[in-house]
Amino acid sequence: MTRPKEPGTRPRRRGLQPVQLLAGLVGLVYLALGIIGLIITGFGGFGDATHSTLWLFSINPFHNVVYIVIGALGVLMALTSKLARTYGWLVLVAFGVLVLWGLAITGVFSENPVSGLGNPLALNTADNWLHFGTALLGLVIAVMPARKKIPATPGQERESASGAMAGRTSDAGAGETRRHAPGRRIWRRGTAH
Repeated sequence: MTRPKEPGTRPRRRGLQPVQLLAGLVGLVYLALGIIGLIITGFGGFGDATHSTLWLFSINPFHNVVYIVIGALGVLMALTSKLARTYGWLVLVAFGVLVLWGLAITGVFSENPVSGLGNPLALNTADNWLHFGTALLGLVIAVMPARKKIPATPGQERESASGAMAGRTSDAGAGETRRHAPGRRIWRRGTAH
């Protein structure tokens, strides 16, 4: 017998969910990139438009600090599946803005609407691709369904079944048999079958 679903409630989940693993993994990667980047750049020239590179990616200390914050949030928000999904939305929005900003800086748009702000994150084309992929990954994290369900314990099944039957006793006459499904007797006043 399955437990009836109450309106407005979500099924509870148990254990580490895939969404939590993915959010934690994204957080760890960005945390590592930020730390490695700070080892390379140090803190000098904090917001310079050109500073150093990490593989193909242009970095500066400000860029690295942003990555460390994003990474730390990912690790912390991976503790629950709800927080992990919220992290996915945050990543989608934050990296979506970074992609648009990076496209404007690298000259993809005919007119640069952020030219007055400069390039404090030292963005280049490789960064744009990384940020675009991360924004898509954020969307995946945000909409990923939960996978593991908590099985109902026998006590919960009995409790929900007796609660459902107790609600039906007032409209049953003496000696009347209630049927849950065709051919399946659930309850008879005075005795259980």
